[in-house]
Amino acid sequence: MRILVDTHIFLWMLASPEKFSETRRYELESSTNELYLSAISIAELMIKHSIRKLKVNFDPMEAAEKIGLEILGFSGEEAMVLKDLPFHHKDPFDRMLIAQSLTNKLILMSDDSKFLLYDCKTI
Repeated sequence: MRILVDTHIFLWMLASPEKFSETRRYELESSTNELYLSAISIAELMIKHSIRKLKVNFDPMEAAEKIGLEILGFSGEEAMVLKDLPFHHKDPFDRMLIAQSLTNKLILMSDDSKFLLYDCKTI
């Protein structure tokens, strides 16, 4: 499976792995799965840090690499999907992750129930 992790999933991987179900833990630890962190998630973390909504006292790119996540850039093609994406979700970062998931046929791992309203696959 090719899995795109939502920003909060990434943070849980780093600081709160006990929050994962057995199924999710298996998917994250399986060597047969490819795990991705979007550059969008890194942007979200940096913006939230800059406005003092979240303290990020680590290098997200280094942390992602250390735990086996590949950084996935955000392309113009993925951005174009936003034009026709239903407006079930107002968070722009999450909308971009959904567009990225749809464009690249990735499974999106998130606890955000609004993701279920889209055609992207989730776990």
